[in-house]
Amino acid sequence: MFGRGFNDQKPATSTSGMPTPGPATPPMRNLATPAPSMLTASTQASVIGPDLAIVGQRITLVCKSALIISGDVSGDIHGDDITVSETGKVTGTVIARNLSIHGEVNGQLRGETVALYSTARINGDIVQKNLVIAEGAQFDGRVRKAKEASDWQPTLDLNLHTQTGG
Repeated sequence: MFGRGFNDQKPATSTSGMPTPGPATPPMRNLATPAPSMLTASTQASVIGPDLAIVGQRITLVCKSALIISGDVSGDIHGDDITVSETGKVTGTVIARNLSIHGEVNGQLRGETVALYSTARINGDIVQKNLVIAEGAQFDGRVRKAKEASDWQPTLDLNLHTQTGG
């Protein structure tokens, strides 16, 4: 109960009781698959769950930290780190520093780093600084490299959204 953490495991032993050697090098990551989202256990994240739908006219969601979308959103989204999960669906423009797309987006993606995973389904253009597309991802649109940071930077100031109406 006490003393050993979840990840603390005894080394594998042979029948003689001696530890068996582990692999000489750590396993290589498949570079064809994008790296996981930038989220870590210590990162706070807002979540739009699979049972939630946000629908309306001229809706803009602003999240200053991480946002995970597992439900349906009809509207534009601005955030620092946005993940659309496999069950997530967004209809609108998604703008973030880091975008990780596993689900469906019907609209423009704009980000410093845009990662489309094998389950991603995109119908719209992408403006990005860095782009990773995994084998199997579906994409119908154009890709353009951002010429300057203002091409992909999200607007996280709520006052600017209320003044301009979106």
